[in-house]
Amino acid sequence: QVQLVESGGGSVQAGESLTLACAVSGYFISMVAMGWYRQIPGKERDLVAGITSSGSTYYGRSLRDRFTISWDNAKNTMYLQMNKLKPEDTAVYVCNGNLTAQSTDVYEYEFWGQGTQVTVSS
Repeated sequence: QVQLVESGGGSVQAGESLTLACAVSGYFISMVAMGWYRQIPGKERDLVAGITSSGSTYYGRSLRDRFTISWDNAKNTMYLQMNKLKPEDTAVYVCNGNLTAQSTDVYEYEFWGQGTQVTVSS
């Protein structure tokens, strides 16, 4: 059974940094694309950043200058380095993965983690 488990969230002051991790457990054949989304109270879910199997990255909401996404193939773990955090970054950060796996046949499946809370105080 494939599972995505986030970690690294917590409470920090504005201007500080955090690194989130999303570990993929269970058997899968390959990573197709992974990404981070965040749910801010009172707002709809936002795309934070994504990364493909080829290493291409993309960012949402003009976050490229503060956030960096990466994938460690040896550890099957995706990271999000967040710098210069702001109070408006406060949200539940959720890991999303599109992975090739096998059930009855080899296929691309989508998985979601449970999320990790990030709170930034002014």
